[in-house]
Amino acid sequence: MLRGWGLEPVVGPNVGKVVDGRYAGTVAERISDIRWALSDPSIKAIICNRGGYGTIQLIDEIKLTELSASPKWIVGFSDITTLHGLWTRAGVMSIHGTMSSFLAAGGTDKTSTLMRDILLGKVPRYEVPAHLQNITGKASGILVGGNICTFAPNLGTQADATLGKDIILFIEEVEESMHNIDRQFNILAMNGVLDRCKGVILGEFTDCGTEFTFENCEEMLHRYLVKYNIPVLCGFPAGHGEVNLPMIMGAPVTIDVRSDGATLQFNMEGQQQTINTAEVTAPKTSLSRRLMLSGKTEL
Repeated sequence: MLRGWGLEPVVGPNVGKVVDGRYAGTVAERISDIRWALSDPSIKAIICNRGGYGTIQLIDEIKLTELSASPKWIVGFSDITTLHGLWTRAGVMSIHGTMSSFLAAGGTDKTSTLMRDILLGKVPRYEVPAHLQNITGKASGILVGGNICTFAPNLGTQADATLGKDIILFIEEVEESMHNIDRQFNILAMNGVLDRCKGVILGEFTDCGTEFTFENCEEMLHRYLVKYNIPVLCGFPAGHGEVNLPMIMGAPVTIDVRSDGATLQFNMEGQQQTINTAEVTAPKTSLSRRLMLSGKTEL
């Protein structure tokens, strides 16, 4: 499928290893594959195979100067959020998007083809339908964030991309209780992250708890966000849902949230293409994707 896009896939030396029944290699082996990809000038992008758990172990093992000296895309989501944080801190943009485990199941859906388009130089401009929990307004900043239970523990480390003063914060989550999402969000607030935000994008909260009387996670988080007087764009189809549209992390973006809908604009070079997210449907392989995402092999 990648060759059909005009790309030449090269498999990392340690791909396929399993350590402790969970990890895709030792810390040294996983770091070695990243350094191998960074050091090879013919490799232009690193597409991760899986998320899961384990990238927090890599934070202190790589220097930001290694990333800035050889800037190239890294692609992934979920636990890959940690790597997005490192890339952003190094001043290198990255793609919060689908991974090879899902690409292998098809590759013709919008989740996949839009990621391909970014790799090939096209930049999306997203139009998003109105949402009950939206907060209207317009703001610009650097896009940071991802899976909240992955990036909240990284506060204060070199992977903490929330340290900038003008940030647009993106949050998504999967299979977490509402009270744990509430806890992680309050950790962000108490560390001043929300004070540095110009705007917030709430993505998918897939199979998350319903132990409170809130209708959904967006309603719960709206209660906190309304006091910050910043625009909030809810319902963006990115995360662990059946549609996971790619976002360019570390990029300058503008969100414009209105009563009739919202837009997410990436302010960067590249051919622009407008995508109405309401028209994007789940791929026929969505069941396979959900099964793969709930598997036990970790990055």
